[in-house]
Amino acid sequence: MTYIVTDNCIMCKYTDCVEVCPVDCFYEGENTLVIHPDECIDCGVCEPECPADAIRPDTEPDMEPWVELNRKYAEQWPVITQKKEPMAGHEEMDGVTGKLEKYFSANPGEGD
Repeated sequence: MTYIVTDNCIMCKYTDCVEVCPVDCFYEGENTLVIHPDECIDCGVCEPECPADAIRPDTEPDMEPWVELNRKYAEQWPVITQKKEPMAGHEEMDGVTGKLEKYFSANPGEGD
């Protein structure tokens, strides 16, 4: 099992999760985070830290596309280990559906 970031992170990008990760497996995109599924040690400490409930175990139904998206962008984006402010407008975007299709950016973030 591994944990992965799903679409509720898009346009919110809370980073509470990155500070508790013992193996620094979070990577930062322009408007979301991802977890490298091959680096995650399945400790689960990040899941309850996410205010947007965007971190899920890969054992939930229909998570394979999210595992692959997390893997793909974790290999392209810079690592992030320090908490930053969430994106402007994150309150309004929390819980919006269809964010992957409407808002996802493949551009990298700044990282640490």
